[in-house]
Amino acid sequence: MELLQEELKRRKLDLLVAEPSTNFQYFAGYNPGRSERLILLMLPAAGNPVVVCPSFEVERIKRNSAVSDVRGWEEQDNPWDVVKTVGKEMKPPRRHGAGAIEPTTSYQSYLRLIDKMGGWDFIEGTPVTERLRIIKGPEEVDLIRRAIAATEASIAATFSQLAVGMTEREVSELLSREMASRGSPGGGLVQFGPSSALPHGGPSAGKLTREMVVLIDAGSRIEGYTSDITRTIWFGDAPADEFKKVYNLVHDAQTAAMESGKPFTTQCQQLDRLARKTISDGGYGQYFTHRLGHGIGLDGHEPPYLVEGNETRMENGMTFTIEPGIYQLGKFGVRIEDDCLMTENGIEVLSHRPSKI
Repeated sequence: MELLQEELKRRKLDLLVAEPSTNFQYFAGYNPGRSERLILLMLPAAGNPVVVCPSFEVERIKRNSAVSDVRGWEEQDNPWDVVKTVGKEMKPPRRHGAGAIEPTTSYQSYLRLIDKMGGWDFIEGTPVTERLRIIKGPEEVDLIRRAIAATEASIAATFSQLAVGMTEREVSELLSREMASRGSPGGGLVQFGPSSALPHGGPSAGKLTREMVVLIDAGSRIEGYTSDITRTIWFGDAPADEFKKVYNLVHDAQTAAMESGKPFTTQCQQLDRLARKTISDGGYGQYFTHRLGHGIGLDGHEPPYLVEGNETRMENGMTFTIEPGIYQLGKFGVRIEDDCLMTENGIEVLSHRPSKI
């Protein structure tokens, strides 16, 4: 919270308001979850934060969050009257207050906030929250490493139990059980054969047969922090020649991006361009249909996004995926996704990359 207060002051803002979300969790240390009943974190640039919540939730939030001032509202009352009171307490004297609204706040809550918080002007808060969350500290990176380890072990255990006749849904359920058994809840996409050519397809009722592509895209969480890993294998005796060609090309594209990233120099879009050029030079450019990667942390997809047009320069402490893919509809798809950390020496791959075939 101290870092947020410093960021608010730097941007000449007096307050951040947030409904339950990953940003709420990041700043308060706990995400109580959203419902039709208002819960609102009000974090001023100076002074102590306040959470407004139903009276029956006060004790739960006090026990689990870093906020000690928790104001309850009764079921028959208007919760926004409590917000109004807190807003008056936090408003700077003799001028309008300048506030930021957490970007996933509902439109309904935004309208009521504007109505009740007289004397305040609000802006959309993405620049505030994104700047703080995009750089991960050592503790956050450690949690991501642990989530990666659990995900890799779960994917390997799932692959080892594949059998002819299993459906994508059955394998997906098996994957979730493996993650739960490692204390890292999660799940993922499971796609067989032609289904693997849909970047976000499955799971369906399709059944596994010999000599078939199997793609698993999975992630699990440790204390809220997530991993995101994709592995593509050939289920059978001998991979088809085209599968080997495509798989190795995707692997080369991933290598090209991983070996080129430098902190404070490389733009996000440059990594995408390098991987895309490798695949295009190999004759499969039209089949690489999505961005190269995305950030990971409390959200499975968050900044930075490795995509054309993003001129953001990579910085130490950024965690992200590199996941090129080739998808040939009606045939098969291949994606290799690994989790990475930008360091002063370049990109460190946090997961264990598979070898070329």
